[in-house]
Amino acid sequence: MLAQPLLDHRALDLNAAERVTYVLEQEFHYGYDEPIGALRHRLVVVPRERHGDQHRRAHRVAASGAQVRRRSRRDAHGNVVVQMRADRVEEGVRFSVAALLERVRADGPTVLAATALRDPRLLRPTRLTAPDDRLRDLAADLLRAGGTPLELAERICHVVHEAVRYEHDVTSVETTAAEALAGGRGVCQDSAHVMIALCRLAGVPARYVSGHLLGEGGTHGWVEVVVASGDAAVAVPFDPCNDRRAGAQYITVATGRDYADVPPTSGSYLGTPNSTLTTSRRVGVLEAA
Repeated sequence: MLAQPLLDHRALDLNAAERVTYVLEQEFHYGYDEPIGALRHRLVVVPRERHGDQHRRAHRVAASGAQVRRRSRRDAHGNVVVQMRADRVEEGVRFSVAALLERVRADGPTVLAATALRDPRLLRPTRLTAPDDRLRDLAADLLRAGGTPLELAERICHVVHEAVRYEHDVTSVETTAAEALAGGRGVCQDSAHVMIALCRLAGVPARYVSGHLLGEGGTHGWVEVVVASGDAAVAVPFDPCNDRRAGAQYITVATGRDYADVPPTSGSYLGTPNSTLTTSRRVGVLEAA
């Protein structure tokens, strides 16, 4: 089924579909100009078994190019973390993931325990979301308009979209929310960090989401805000980079306090500093009804 041709998602109303089946295939190839040793690698690329209405039906993870020992675990946020180890790599190593996913509209939204509304991990600043005076002033202005937490999140999403223009190569994974807002430019993770910082300042629990947006060339980042729903809580996804709620064109892989919790690929090794990373990705819709 993974080899089946993709449908043109632009011609489909995915949010109205009862069921949508997706394929996700991703590869990371690290090349070295001389042998390296003590490779320790961490992949956060496998979607969890269930996230709201999104289900992982099948998946595989593979490594080639070296004798690799592999172990999977769940981190403190419930994400699937795959750890790879190799004593020696001669020229390069390739990591790949393939997953079959299904969204069942009747199974949404993402329900959390009511304790998530008070979870300090979703309310306290991190290094990447630490506020400065400008962020504090902006949060105070947004709070003065009143409204429910969800209405406030809608306003924050729009304000961040207007304040941070999408532009490549002007920020890095180390750029903070305060720096991105001051510069007024950045990529999806920068917009997400600014929104998270403002939500937390306003008392709205929020977390970073790492995943994929259909039609984009790389991975994508957005935000989930946590609001009360009866005796529980629900996570409502917003994409401030595109000024909208995240719907069926988004595939969630992992959630965390900020990007630093969920980089798709990271690691260390001993040896030459000269390395190259080549990536490929295939994400799309196989069926929708």
